[in-house]
Amino acid sequence: MKFGVVIFPGSNCDQDMIYVLGSIMKQEVVELWHKDTDLKGVDIVVLPGGFSYGDYLRSGAIARFAPIMEKVIEFAGKGGYVFGVCNGFQILCEAGLLPGALLHNSERKFICKNVFVKVQTKETLLTKMVPQDKALKIPIAHGEGKYFAAANILTEMNTNGQILFRYCDENGDLNETGNPNGSIENIAGICNATKNVFGMMPHPERAADIELGNTDGAYIFQSLLSLMSAKIN
Repeated sequence: MKFGVVIFPGSNCDQDMIYVLGSIMKQEVVELWHKDTDLKGVDIVVLPGGFSYGDYLRSGAIARFAPIMEKVIEFAGKGGYVFGVCNGFQILCEAGLLPGALLHNSERKFICKNVFVKVQTKETLLTKMVPQDKALKIPIAHGEGKYFAAANILTEMNTNGQILFRYCDENGDLNETGNPNGSIENIAGICNATKNVFGMMPHPERAADIELGNTDGAYIFQSLLSLMSAKIN
């Protein structure tokens, strides 16, 4: 399987993502520069974390207009798979590929720590093979990670099974204590209605290597790989 990792000025998790996909998951990975207009025949586009264009104006707001994003939007519109993490999630929301928005954390501070999330649906490539009853320990690092969507959109998303992950405590309970940034309904990750565009604030690529003492994030990549391989083959 061939992954394309988009690199914007200010991306700082691109090499982490490339390492996990290439060295840990043993997949072909190509770098896609923000000025590129060719996706190089990839099967999945990944938008990594960081501070694209310095997060000026609003996180993801400038990156949304990068030349590569025209091709990413076109790719997604044809059913291609796109996965955004942290800043990548913010960019996907700004581009209209995912509903809602990421606002400043409730305490207006940058948060960098391990949190716990729990799968909310088994009906997507990203989550189908992830243990549903397990609280996954995955780090976050963001200042604008508070997910928000209007009530009618939330109702629609819940009905359609578009909530991928919710923040929880270490026991897997969904409560205010486990919500690090004030996200509405403890939402940590979502997908679009057609379930081919995914976004999440926690960084699974930072929890996928045994050398780091935590491989909970690997469940997510393994789910994506096993089911995409089945589709391709």
